[in-house]
Amino acid sequence: MDPFTIVSTVVALAVATYLLILKRYQYWTDRGVPQAQPEFLIGNVRNVRRTVHLAVRFQEIYNEVKGKHPFGGFYMFLKPVALITDLELLKCVFVKDFQYFHDRGNYYNEKHDPISAHLFNLEGQKWRNLRNKISPTFTSGKMKMMYPTMVAAGKQLTDFMEDSVQHNVEFELNDLLSRFTTDVIGMCAFGIDCNTIRNPDEEFRVMGKKIFQRSQNLVKLFLVNMLPSVAKAIGIPVFEPDVSAFFMKVVRDTIKYRVENNVQRNDFMNILIGMRSDKESKSDDETLSFNEIAAQAFLFFLAGFDTSSSLLSFTLYELAMNQELQDKVRVSIREVLERHNGELTYDAMMEMDYLERVMKETLRKYPPISVHFRVATKDYLVPGTKTVIAAGTTLMVPVNAIQRDPQHFPDPERFDPDRFTPAEEAKRHPYAWTPFGEGPRMCVGLRFGLMQARVGLVSLLIRFRFSAGPKTVYPMVLDPKSVILSLEGGMWLKVEKL
Repeated sequence: MDPFTIVSTVVALAVATYLLILKRYQYWTDRGVPQAQPEFLIGNVRNVRRTVHLAVRFQEIYNEVKGKHPFGGFYMFLKPVALITDLELLKCVFVKDFQYFHDRGNYYNEKHDPISAHLFNLEGQKWRNLRNKISPTFTSGKMKMMYPTMVAAGKQLTDFMEDSVQHNVEFELNDLLSRFTTDVIGMCAFGIDCNTIRNPDEEFRVMGKKIFQRSQNLVKLFLVNMLPSVAKAIGIPVFEPDVSAFFMKVVRDTIKYRVENNVQRNDFMNILIGMRSDKESKSDDETLSFNEIAAQAFLFFLAGFDTSSSLLSFTLYELAMNQELQDKVRVSIREVLERHNGELTYDAMMEMDYLERVMKETLRKYPPISVHFRVATKDYLVPGTKTVIAAGTTLMVPVNAIQRDPQHFPDPERFDPDRFTPAEEAKRHPYAWTPFGEGPRMCVGLRFGLMQARVGLVSLLIRFRFSAGPKTVYPMVLDPKSVILSLEGGMWLKVEKL
């Protein structure tokens, strides 16, 4: 073939590819759906996780497409994604028409990375089977069983703070509170006293940090998002190999020790061991295989330690910025404790209504997981429109954007726990606040997460006052590299013993 023909062929292929990509970026416009303007090859995700937090980027897209249609469109690389802006459509996706949207579409690799095949990621019948097995482990009765362990961790936290306040005025609380939640989950999920509060270099904490240090490799991200079957086939894992190996070993050693020594403890691992089969990787009955136990124990750790510490950190930040509110919370806590002889019992904790409103308002302004994903498993006609969401389409719920929409929460930047009085909640659309999701795929461990956050807040607020200090960041800047909502540069606050 002569050089001219080769050059002509290459140019023709390049032009054809370019035109096909441009056509791809008309996907939503061709269907009468408003879309954010994409950039060539990148779509609408330029600098996400690099210089811009995904919560900020998707709030911008939400504001750009909202109001013209029940959802808007954008692109992750070349993949069209539907961004829900209408709460009635959100209700259909989460609950009413759940049979169309029961999968999240998250990448996992059961063969090469068994701990990634946990309840949050699984799809279809696998998810249903596992959900039915796991749900009973998160009842209020089981939470009450684990409650003393949380209180013990809360005492470790306050003892450490009391020792440290004598030497420090200002603390970076995000890391400290992550160590607290690591200790709670280490004890409740694995039966291991990590004591990372006093030993931040303990392996559990180190591995916890590595979980969210995902690869920034664009080729890997492209394959995982655009060609997940190829990514699975070539063995791309979700987590770094040393992280997977660590948690698999911890679970294996824990099970071996407890079974051989007939150890019984009031924790999550004890419940899982009670459901154990003798199979390594597959379990079709009511039991759990070793890999399933390892994956669920890992999910318990994954879902609980950074999300709960984010809730704790942002709550203390807002109370530090509003001393009147902080005093009001403290008074309400003490009133409840007085009714329970000064003891931090489970029943006392459940009576702290004002604290619950404060936590709900924190979750509104700072949802730890700022977006939810679903995938359409069948073609779906959007109610009230002629638009069909095709099977296989990814849908995004921009939780952070919806909860900061003044249409649902007037003056959204103001921190106001009274938005969550029963009277105010009754006025609002029930799907305007969904930090844990809703419906059959809502967070199964939310009771546990909220309980450990309550314990942490009560333990700290009755002993310490929090206020802004020289290192306190204001206005806030979110850390773009963190999946969980957190501040760049840390959460520095001044702490004084009461």
